[in-house]
Amino acid sequence: MLVKEKEFYSPSVKLIVGLDEAGRGPLAGPLYAAAVVFPPDFQDERINDSKKLTPKKREELFQVVTQNALAYAIVSASV
Repeated sequence: MLVKEKEFYSPSVKLIVGLDEAGRGPLAGPLYAAAVVFPPDFQDERINDSKKLTPKKREELFQVVTQNALAYAIVSASV
């Protein structure tokens, strides 16, 4: 994914927001969404697909994300 992302950086595009969601959707139950902005040169191969991680590893990487992000947000919405 970073190969594609790097193609978008330009003099007018200095930051890119990564987004993801989890949940059953707005009609079937709670929905969680997160957004993160990393510095353009940040890379950590472990941050990829959270669904393939153990809960322990997910918690560890949450710390990596929050410590390295320029900005992040996590929101939830109920039915």
